[in-house]
Amino acid sequence: MIDRILRKVREALHLRTARAVLATRPIVPTADRVLLFSMIGTRVLLPYLVAVKSLHARLGIGRIAILDDGTLTDADRRLLAHHLADPMIRSIRDVDTGACPQGGTWERLLTLLDLRADDYVIQLDSDTVTVGDVAEIRAAIAANRSFTLLGGPESEGIGILPLRDFVAWRYPEGVAADGAHIQAAIESRFGAYPAAADRLYVRGCSGFTGFARGGPSGRPEAARFSLAAEALVGTARWREWGTEQVASSFLLANEPGTHTLPYARYNNYWRQPIAADAAFLHFVGTNRYATGEYRARTRQAVAHLSRG
Repeated sequence: MIDRILRKVREALHLRTARAVLATRPIVPTADRVLLFSMIGTRVLLPYLVAVKSLHARLGIGRIAILDDGTLTDADRRLLAHHLADPMIRSIRDVDTGACPQGGTWERLLTLLDLRADDYVIQLDSDTVTVGDVAEIRAAIAANRSFTLLGGPESEGIGILPLRDFVAWRYPEGVAADGAHIQAAIESRFGAYPAAADRLYVRGCSGFTGFARGGPSGRPEAARFSLAAEALVGTARWREWGTEQVASSFLLANEPGTHTLPYARYNNYWRQPIAADAAFLHFVGTNRYATGEYRARTRQAVAHLSRG
């Protein structure tokens, strides 16, 4: 009970800090083929503005595109138009998922795959903060190479592996037990994936990814993966939250030249000490308000924006 109350207090304090982003200058988009893309709703509007403005300020290029989760209000849209130079906003209701699941951010992935035909698309979660130079991202864009944030420090040095090698590394005891998290349920069964010997995988995080312009993965590839993975775990489990992240990581791993970001500088926050040269932080799940770190980094990002 005390822990829950403290989290609520930290969340309220964080939103109060994030509100200062409204006093920072609007984004000035650049004439290039780079999109910063996110799925958002009214509840995360302020954190999202911190996320997208802090990344754009450090990156120095790009335009903004948004997928409305169905909750953005007219006032939200006016605010976004002012701060983000009238971004392209699509509605989740207009996304046909076809053979892929509905919900669980699948609409986001499929929209991204459509957009990448003409633009380099960076998928950015709203619970992220860019706090340092992102030279690796600029290099990936310049080379038109895809990239992914790694899921955790254990993947550093492992990177992209053939499916069966990945299973042997991550699941040496075999298939995950019934009731395991959906990500483990799918990954531990990858040895039985069609043509597993020719397929690759990376344990990435879809909270921050880059999809190269005109890259090979599109809706057909996503649909093929969805159907094959569904056959491994069953329809009911394949509809659970978390399958989109596995799909995103699979698609990126099987694209030539995909770059895995150095975890010391681009990482998920698991309450660990933050490196002095950290560039990007993703405040995931229950760790988001477990400490005051998210608020402190938000304050840091807003201060940088205010100086710019």
